[in-house]
Amino acid sequence: VPCMLRFGSWVGGDMDGNPDVHAKTIRETLHRQQQVIISNYFEESLALAEKLSQSASRVRVSRELEQRIAEYSVILPAARTPARHDRMPYRVFFNQVAERLRTTYDGRPNGYENAERFIADVAVAADSLRANGGRYAGLFPVERLLRRARTFGFHLATLDVRQRADVHHHVIAQGLADAGWAGRPSPERTALLSAAIERDQGPTDALDAIGRRALAVFEAMSHCRGRYGARAIGDYVISNTHGPDDVLAVLMLARWAGVTDTPDREVPLDVVPLFDTHAALQGAGEIFRELCVLPCYRQHLAGRGHRQTVVIGYSESNKEGGIAASRFDVHESQAALIRAAADVGIELGLVHGRGGTASRGGGPIEVLVQSSPPGAVRGVLRATEQGEVVNNNYGLHSIAIRTFEQAVNAVTLESACRLEAQSPHRHLDVMALLARASRARYRGLVYERPEFLDYFSHVTPIDVIERMQVGSRPVYRGGKPGLDNMRPTPWVFAWTQSRHSLPGWFGVGTGMEEVARELGAGRLAQAWSNWPFFAHFLDDVEMQLVRADLGIAGLYEELVPEGAPSFLEDIAREHAATARWITWVKGEVDLLDDEPRMQRSILLRSPYLDPMHYMQVDLLRRWRAGGRNDTGLFQALLASISGIAQGLQATG
Repeated sequence: VPCMLRFGSWVGGDMDGNPDVHAKTIRETLHRQQQVIISNYFEESLALAEKLSQSASRVRVSRELEQRIAEYSVILPAARTPARHDRMPYRVFFNQVAERLRTTYDGRPNGYENAERFIADVAVAADSLRANGGRYAGLFPVERLLRRARTFGFHLATLDVRQRADVHHHVIAQGLADAGWAGRPSPERTALLSAAIERDQGPTDALDAIGRRALAVFEAMSHCRGRYGARAIGDYVISNTHGPDDVLAVLMLARWAGVTDTPDREVPLDVVPLFDTHAALQGAGEIFRELCVLPCYRQHLAGRGHRQTVVIGYSESNKEGGIAASRFDVHESQAALIRAAADVGIELGLVHGRGGTASRGGGPIEVLVQSSPPGAVRGVLRATEQGEVVNNNYGLHSIAIRTFEQAVNAVTLESACRLEAQSPHRHLDVMALLARASRARYRGLVYERPEFLDYFSHVTPIDVIERMQVGSRPVYRGGKPGLDNMRPTPWVFAWTQSRHSLPGWFGVGTGMEEVARELGAGRLAQAWSNWPFFAHFLDDVEMQLVRADLGIAGLYEELVPEGAPSFLEDIAREHAATARWITWVKGEVDLLDDEPRMQRSILLRSPYLDPMHYMQVDLLRRWRAGGRNDTGLFQALLASISGIAQGLQATG
């Protein structure tokens, strides 16, 4: 069985909005990851040395294993074993392997130069056992170690690096001494960068601290790839990508940092755009096509195996237009990217940048696979797991195994065949109309009512969340308050705490009514019956409707100052309309009738959650009345937020 799993992380490499992440943290993160995995290999090698006590007087070993033992006896004198173990070759060998791992951990001479050397040693022992009657005498734990070594190497998890596009353009503007760079349109910047890359143009002006830090990141990535292995460093992800110039800027900076392969001066780095806003998702296919036909970038892709990876984000588009518009944007952007990749002859790799809740793309892996357009999953699936989802899905061994089983099953079935009945083209008009009407309804409330942001700040504990030590970045980008600058995670988290759960369902009822009026209600039922994407979408919305409790949300209305507008009545109307349409389409009487276990689970949690909401409202009132300075009340609020999040099994 080939290695089917690869692990990666953004922790330590995600610079988007976090000035505390930089070149030093990249080095420190990978160094710590190496220490962790080598320490595990060391312990496992010692355990194998205890287990494999076969005597050379009774069993044979391979000639290669004997030579390896003799070699290590010379270069690793500290690994000498007691005299009574001299005739136990496997025990001697794995003690030597453990000692060599120890020297690697300490950075002393004669350690393993790379993970491949360690893998080769373990493979020698496995081959020897397999060839000399050891299949049932210790082969399995040796092969298990070999599998782990091939999976985790000496890096444990591939570190992806992420930064915002505007940071790169700031450095480019300085290096080119072009004060008007930020104001130039994307096509003009694309042409200038393409020409500069083809000329191999360097910076013409000195860089400030931000510029030097940016180049140091590329140097750190190159250093870590050489020290910890090629798989230690993954993609360089560009947040807020809106044009080919955002990708070319990264290539330019990598060249300025000297991170190139000679003699062709190609950048050995996978540059990955992240499309997450409504505009970016709608233009993703065209941006991809324009990028891949540029001669300078086409040459770069030739050195990367003619493969381009793209990250699809769910969160920003949801905050901008609600869950229906976001899901449709994501679906259509994948389809557009698949068509564009086929047109330009480039292999496309998709990464799903999901959050923990349904409004941010969260949910079971098999649902993600089944909801993807044809051709999006071709034997490979890359998706992020965040927040409490990591613990929920992988915290216990049996649950982790089940999670992986479901993922492998879904990817295998999707890659093998897709039934024609599941083809979405017959129902795209339903989802397009639903998304358009839903987005208009959502934005009409959230963005077109200036007083709504004040309402949000009163009825949710967002002012507490702003001060919490959660996540890697502040609530607002650039420290500028406002809905446009607010990050999606605290937006969803705050609405979840007050039980409005607004981002997960608002606008869907209006969208379904519009479909029924324009296309007929029967089209909704047909799409639900024949299109997995639409069925899973309604399931997610239904779950968010159940998590919302407008009776509890009414308690938070007490925090709205006298005379300020209230929006609860409007929200309640949309909630009722959405619930009515979903139960009609699915043939239910009440929400979640087709999921009685989940329905009962939510009912059983309510008696424990409701008192915490009452306490949180009281604590918020007192804390705000005291100028938000009472430390004791703040700590109590933190406890209430944690308790509600645990009870709902959701944050953002």
